[in-house]
Amino acid sequence: MFCIEYIVAEFYAKVNKTMNKKAIFYAVLAAALYALNAPVSKLLLGEIPSTFLAGLLYLGAGTGMFILNKVKKDSDEQPLTRKELPYTIGIVVLDIAAPISLMIGLTMCSAANASLLNNFEIVATAIIALVVFKEKITPRLWAAIALVSIASMLLSFEDLSSFSFSTGSLFVLLACICWGLENNCTRMLSSKNPAEIVIIKGLCSGAGSVVISLVIGERYTYLPYIAVALLLGFVAYGLSIYFYIYAQRYLSAAKTSAFYAVSPFIGAGLSLVVFAETPSLIFIIALAIMAAGTYLASVE
Repeated sequence: MFCIEYIVAEFYAKVNKTMNKKAIFYAVLAAALYALNAPVSKLLLGEIPSTFLAGLLYLGAGTGMFILNKVKKDSDEQPLTRKELPYTIGIVVLDIAAPISLMIGLTMCSAANASLLNNFEIVATAIIALVVFKEKITPRLWAAIALVSIASMLLSFEDLSSFSFSTGSLFVLLACICWGLENNCTRMLSSKNPAEIVIIKGLCSGAGSVVISLVIGERYTYLPYIAVALLLGFVAYGLSIYFYIYAQRYLSAAKTSAFYAVSPFIGAGLSLVVFAETPSLIFIIALAIMAAGTYLASVE
């Protein structure tokens, strides 16, 4: 009897280990796809108003996943129910606020800085997971949070001699806080159909942002750039969120966010290349501190 129980326990341990590796792969893939967001959005912001662009990105995510879901039906996936309605509404509202804040921030700071600052999402996700959802935070993760916070503060200072904050960086940090809360809400839906979640997030949040942009007087009709924005939204938001939700099924919200933290480094690297920027000394110091924090957050 003991032998059978041992064999069963070993089997489930191997299955869990395999699923964890798969979940980590999904989290890193989601990160790589999202890394395209900052540099490409920075280019598009020269042509498309910020709030309108934020709406297009999410509309692209929702529309693309709707089409993909029609082609590839996930028959075994569980649909959302009325029980998940509060979390669903919270996700939609936060996904309106976060990308608008990020787009505004990108108009005021460099794409490389904005990309690296996105790592503050680890801090926001972990703290909210602790306070609201009572997830455990290890001493290693606390150390990671401290390092990422220090690096974020360095990147947020516009002038260290006068200690003045960059307004653009503050908007990026606000976006990270919104996404940190949204990550925890999404964690509560991770057992449901990921495609359905992305479709609702994309179409509802995108439509909300577009309505806001029209109300504040933004107008734009040049179709080629709109098409590029929709495609970017499908890849950097739609597919990224889709794989992120899969990862959260087997990892905690804080842990998934930690593996996802490779995204800002990829985004920062792409931004430096695309915009031919020379990183400042502060950026390099912050990068080193951020890398140390991300390592602590991602490795057991």
